[in-house]
Amino acid sequence: MTMNYDVSAIRDDFPILHQQVYGKPLAYLDNAATTQKPQVVIDAIRNYYEHDNANVHRGVHALSERATVAYEASREKLRLLLNAASTKEIVFTRGTTESINLIASSWGSANVHAGDEVLITEMEHHSDIVPWQMLCDRTGAILKVLPINDDGELCMERLDEFLSERTKLVGVVHLSNALGTINPVKEVIDRAHAAGAKVLVDGAQALAHLKVDVQALDVDFYVTSAHKMYGPTGIGLLYAKEALLETMPPYQGGGDMIAMVTFERTEYNALPYKFEAGTPNISGAIGFGAAVDYLNSVGVENIAAHEQTLLAYATEKAEAFDGLRQIGTAENKATVLSFTIEGVHPHDLGTILDRDGVAIRAGHHCAMPVMQHFRVPATARASFAAYNTVDEVDALFTALTKAKDMFS
Repeated sequence: MTMNYDVSAIRDDFPILHQQVYGKPLAYLDNAATTQKPQVVIDAIRNYYEHDNANVHRGVHALSERATVAYEASREKLRLLLNAASTKEIVFTRGTTESINLIASSWGSANVHAGDEVLITEMEHHSDIVPWQMLCDRTGAILKVLPINDDGELCMERLDEFLSERTKLVGVVHLSNALGTINPVKEVIDRAHAAGAKVLVDGAQALAHLKVDVQALDVDFYVTSAHKMYGPTGIGLLYAKEALLETMPPYQGGGDMIAMVTFERTEYNALPYKFEAGTPNISGAIGFGAAVDYLNSVGVENIAAHEQTLLAYATEKAEAFDGLRQIGTAENKATVLSFTIEGVHPHDLGTILDRDGVAIRAGHHCAMPVMQHFRVPATARASFAAYNTVDEVDALFTALTKAKDMFS
């Protein structure tokens, strides 16, 4: 294991892990779907509701002031995590999906017109496919798709043939939830910018596993969800360059996104509040900030090294497992082992493993085009996090052996 990395101490931080499922110790290996929450995150959310529950920005009483301070402190933690230039560039959303829809609706409707092109990749999550299809349907723009190879890597040698002066935006996932591939996003950004296009990076899977510096990347839009990085569900962020946000129209209208309203006209609020209509998910934002504190205390690099050790161990066992086909064998990958086993449907695998206390994901992982590329209906997916162990990898393969024997 990683030097000085005490996985048992980390496991103690997560109360949900200390349970049995069907009489077996829980081995939670579905972290790409959502990570578990450390006690400090749970405590931060509970503390808000027990002591500070009030609306933010609007009240002059003590509870509102405390809630506002905690809410905005989380925004600053996220700015630091991403190395954004200003908190004006950090917009709270419900998560990655809403962030992408915000960009497609606000920036896309103002900048993408008939005959323009939006370029995405074959490994995108549905949340980085469907909003662009909807935008293209509304505007008459064309959606283009950069293919992947059979290792689950982008065909970067073909990128330039898909870029043109008509390309308005390139959408690319940083770390694939279905394959584990870490994409060369800096190269994509540089080449897209050279063609005059803006770039959106889907970082939903990345921030719990990789250090991200949005200024070094020079990325236009970066999006993520708290629940993939030890935070609560229903909260996420949109990072965008301040100059872009200034030109974008509001995504929704209502309270807090306004400076002044009459029946004749409305003046919109300053950034980032222009994009945060209505009462926000205050407890979620505070929990998100606590998750960032937790990530920083353990160290993203330490977590990543630990997960790479687990992935290497699991990959070695997978390669030796008769009838197992790995889906996604990129040279640069993290945290995800996707596979099929000859003669056993992934959904049957998931059900059988659950009876042994092993929680994996079985399905298309909201990436149906990836499944179509590899000509499979679904895959089984084990995905690792800070608290997983070698023993849990062993439990996974013991249960897989049992499942294979049942169907042989």
